[in-house]
Amino acid sequence: MAKTPPLISRAAVAASGSLSRVARSRPLDLTTSLLASTAAGWRGTMVRVHQPEAVGGLTLYEFEGCPFCRVVREALTELDLDADIRPCPAGGTVHRREAEAVGGRQQFPLLVLDGEPLYESADIIARLYERFGNGATPSSGLHQRLALAGSQAATLSRGLGGIRARPSRQPAQALVLYSFESSPYSRLVRERLCELEIPYRLRNFGKARMSDMGPPLVRTRFFPDAPIESRNRREMIEKTGRTQVPYLEDPNTGATMFESRVINKYLDAVYAL
Repeated sequence: MAKTPPLISRAAVAASGSLSRVARSRPLDLTTSLLASTAAGWRGTMVRVHQPEAVGGLTLYEFEGCPFCRVVREALTELDLDADIRPCPAGGTVHRREAEAVGGRQQFPLLVLDGEPLYESADIIARLYERFGNGATPSSGLHQRLALAGSQAATLSRGLGGIRARPSRQPAQALVLYSFESSPYSRLVRERLCELEIPYRLRNFGKARMSDMGPPLVRTRFFPDAPIESRNRREMIEKTGRTQVPYLEDPNTGATMFESRVINKYLDAVYAL
């Protein structure tokens, strides 16, 4: 087993200011994030189709609070797909112009698949399943409408979380985030990354079987011998000895860390202005 990396690069944090800047109440954040996952029917939890190896060539321009973007991210989890995320919150100045240059307009979600720009969440999901679904098909029209209604309710649950841009300094290299769409704790980190317009590589961590459900201690205690099917879960075990999200890697500072509270404090300290 590889040695567990340090939780945080103290030198990087010290050089960038105090860790005390937290935008919202922690209990309220967790409560409304749980409500958002529930409102969305906990879609984006389970993997339907496993990818035997990482798939490249997917770049998603989106913003976390957008209900149409959410249903696309749910499909990414279901199809076990990683993607390069370019956050485009309202008022953003970092990736929105790039999105317009790529696709011709500032409309989100915008998925670039092997150089081809795709708009409209239903069309994007259909193309993803056609390309990576291994015979599986997306939900029917009725289920898609219900999913979108749940996604809109999830957005309302979170208020302005992951919608508006905040002043930030940009990293030289994109960060890496292990996450799955319905994870209430991961959502808090994705919102902060979005608000700060920080690009990141999304490493999807969807659950493969019932033994993966619940917090990591449940698996460790009751299902210690259950096989780990997800390539990203296997990779995290090798790196850290744990299967837990959110997990952030910052190649710019060498910092690696678990826990949404720790990650968001780090992001505020290092990248927020």
